[in-house]
Amino acid sequence: MDQFIADFRAYTDWLPNWVVSIAVLVLALFVGLALHRFVFRIFTRVVENKDLFWRSLVSRGKRPLKLAILTFTLSFAVSIAPLGPEPAGFVRHLLLLCFILVLGWSAKAALHIWMTVYLRRFKLDAEDNLLARTHVTQSRIGERIGSFMIVALTIAAMLMTFPAVQQYGVSVLASAGVAGIVLGLALQPMLKNIFAGIQLAITQPIRIDDALIVEGEWGNVEEITSTYVVVKLWDWRRMILPLSYFIETPFQNWTREGSALIGTVMIYLDYSVPVSAIRKRVEEIANESKIWDRRVVNVQVTDFTESVMQIRILVSAASAPKTFDMRCEMREKIIDFIQREYPAALPRVRAEGAANANGVAVMDGMRQQAFSN
Repeated sequence: MDQFIADFRAYTDWLPNWVVSIAVLVLALFVGLALHRFVFRIFTRVVENKDLFWRSLVSRGKRPLKLAILTFTLSFAVSIAPLGPEPAGFVRHLLLLCFILVLGWSAKAALHIWMTVYLRRFKLDAEDNLLARTHVTQSRIGERIGSFMIVALTIAAMLMTFPAVQQYGVSVLASAGVAGIVLGLALQPMLKNIFAGIQLAITQPIRIDDALIVEGEWGNVEEITSTYVVVKLWDWRRMILPLSYFIETPFQNWTREGSALIGTVMIYLDYSVPVSAIRKRVEEIANESKIWDRRVVNVQVTDFTESVMQIRILVSAASAPKTFDMRCEMREKIIDFIQREYPAALPRVRAEGAANANGVAVMDGMRQQAFSN
């Protein structure tokens, strides 16, 4: 290698150093691009018949591979180019940063591909998707935390290549106590959400696609990031909440252990209505419905007032949206049945006696006034 470098410099001694250096670097750049195209084509053919992980790894690794090959060819070019000490040191430092970036970039791409391939076996659109939501939530939170750590370590490694940063690091270590307190206070919100994300991934009070009641609103968990949760509300609005919210604040999770729910329909009827007829019609409506999951249907008189009785209808469905639709269907059909079969059983205010008495009093007053005139 040393003999090759000596022969090369002797052969190009008649040219200015800066011309030779630029020519060598440009040539190394074109050689690197050509080599990358050749190597990438070979890798593509090798993984053509392999599983999705390897094909995705080659596809997403195209850019990191290009940067790695260019770093290699330019490093070789710097070693033979007649650069001065300062330009050579600058280029070598730049190539070292590129090498660190390649390692971090490749690790992040491999993590994303592995998570994507792993999650392909789980279907969130299934009827009973509890297992899928569990794995998707854990994997996505783990991927975001892992990506954050890879990016942080890559940036830290790149910064540590600068002498000034190394000296600063030594001075920080000398005053680690004070610096740790200040840094902890400054990063408290971010660290709080990061640890909350780790706790959510382990304990899983919420999962992707869970049906929640938060801040008085109903919605589904659409996305869980490393710092916040996106809840898609029923009217397509998005509520953004920090991860720590779900550790510190009570909320309702309608799909914690399963997606099936029992819906409640309350109706107020006159005492004259036969409850057995209402119960029979409710069972008929449930049996005719495509939404009912054949698990729970029940009718009970739960309260009495001075004028009406309170009847509670319970009916179940496979998921929260279907339970809501089942409740609406039950309301529409049961009120139609009562209007047709027992119209007198609908709640009404009876004031016939008071009205008659008032009417007689008014007529008597008018007659007296007429006679006095």
